[in-house]
Amino acid sequence: MADVDSVNQQFSRFDQVRKSHTYRLAEHSSDEFDEDYEIACLDFAAFLDGDDVAKARFAEAFAHALQEIGFAVLVGHGVDRALYDQMHDAALDLMTSTSLPDKMRFRAQRHGSVNQGYFPIEETSEIHPDLVEGWVFCRRAFDIPQDRDRPFDASEFWPDRNEEPTFRRLVLAHEQLFKPLAQAMLQGLGCDPNLLDAKLTNTNFGLRLNYYPPMTLEQDQSGAGRLLGHEDVDLFTILPASRMEGLQVWNHRSGKWVRLNAPAGSIIINTGDYMQRITNDRFPSTTHRVTKPRDGSHLTSPRISFPMAVYVWEDELLDVLPGLGEPKYPPVKAITFHTRSTSKFYGDGYAVESV
Repeated sequence: MADVDSVNQQFSRFDQVRKSHTYRLAEHSSDEFDEDYEIACLDFAAFLDGDDVAKARFAEAFAHALQEIGFAVLVGHGVDRALYDQMHDAALDLMTSTSLPDKMRFRAQRHGSVNQGYFPIEETSEIHPDLVEGWVFCRRAFDIPQDRDRPFDASEFWPDRNEEPTFRRLVLAHEQLFKPLAQAMLQGLGCDPNLLDAKLTNTNFGLRLNYYPPMTLEQDQSGAGRLLGHEDVDLFTILPASRMEGLQVWNHRSGKWVRLNAPAGSIIINTGDYMQRITNDRFPSTTHRVTKPRDGSHLTSPRISFPMAVYVWEDELLDVLPGLGEPKYPPVKAITFHTRSTSKFYGDGYAVESV
């Protein structure tokens, strides 16, 4: 396991897209902040409900924000803020009321491309002792349309089978956004906006419940981060705004960190490694991390987040989209790409080569 002074370039051999910058995995007193930079906050209703002109304007602004820093904040997305409040409370209850032995029955294992299940605190990855518990639920953990060779059984994935319909509401609400988000991104790049529609029909995803317990004084002084600096290995991530400060985004233009405090009820969108690959580096997979809030509330209060990573199925090809110039990357199966990338977190034996 790396120490708190480790930098990302120590693990660059795992990267499947170009990542030339250097940063410490954990927050550090020498970190610099870009206090003037504001990540774009856009009204997605203009694309969902607007006319052709409104859609084009939104797509242009959205793509500009993503090309600029890989992140954007969206309001007007159509998901009720009350649902996010309910999911916050449900996630907190699941993580705090389930005993560790019960959690460990669902210890994360690779299924297809993705490591799915429960991650104990300080074991989110093998390279850094993150101060977070995580639980990843992919499509197979929900009673929703999918290819399945036997009846759905919630007890295979959930310690309490009644949790599944609770979180299914969030999954269904966000799944309605997959195609419009991708269409807006592609339209903003000047591509056919429907290029990913087929791949995003009943595609795989990872709903991750993150529970950051209050930190002890020893943890606070250890130098360990709440969630290490990383890039997402997906097409894009949908992250409802958190109630607690801590999310920071790397501005690759200034070489400084940007504090992202999104409005309540908004969603944060960031592009991941899959998207950087297929857009020929047009949309960067941007580094981000979760750190201690400046008000010291990490010593007394937990933090909850529930990002949803959007994938394509493992047998799909990731190839550079037409119209985006000479491809910098050859086509590769998603399972190969994904597991090579995430071997940095789970060890060399995690990678799966295409057959």
